[in-house]
Amino acid sequence: MAKLHFHYSTMNAGKSTLLLQAAHNYQEMGMECLLLTANFDDRAGTGQIGSRIGFAKPATTYGAEDDLYKIIEARIAQGPIACVMVDEAQWMSKAQVWQLARAVDDLNVPVMCYGLRVDFRGELFPGSATLLALADEMREVRTICRCGRKATMVIRKGEDGKAVTDGAQVQVGGNETYVSLCRRHWREATGH
Repeated sequence: MAKLHFHYSTMNAGKSTLLLQAAHNYQEMGMECLLLTANFDDRAGTGQIGSRIGFAKPATTYGAEDDLYKIIEARIAQGPIACVMVDEAQWMSKAQVWQLARAVDDLNVPVMCYGLRVDFRGELFPGSATLLALADEMREVRTICRCGRKATMVIRKGEDGKAVTDGAQVQVGGNETYVSLCRRHWREATGH
């Protein structure tokens, strides 16, 4: 039976690397997967899912208005797929997460989502909140704070290198922009 999976963490935990490894494993067994990524995330190149350690794979892009159920249904019409994998799942809308759940239920295809749980303000992303509510299986991908504790929060650095506490929820960036911290060090950095 197909399930909706959510692998979540902070920045730099290796979520995209895990996605790419899982896609490789399916491919090595002769099974096709549909990889999805947001059309505005071009860090590894448009239509690419990349990891910090240098691996990348082509992916189908989607925008805020796209119906992910229809994208999956159209891909299945071209031939069977073993799995759907979504990178940066936090950027999906609530409706898009429901579309993935419908694909699991009605098309019987497993969907594995990888993304952040909370933003730099300590608030849930809409996609993550909906995945936390709907996922059949959830797995925390762990990384560590500079102190050695488990990192559960992330700060966005401003031009001066200090934590920013307001601004748009979505800003594409990597190590130059974001730092994963434990809650205590996040509170110290943000003044909470």
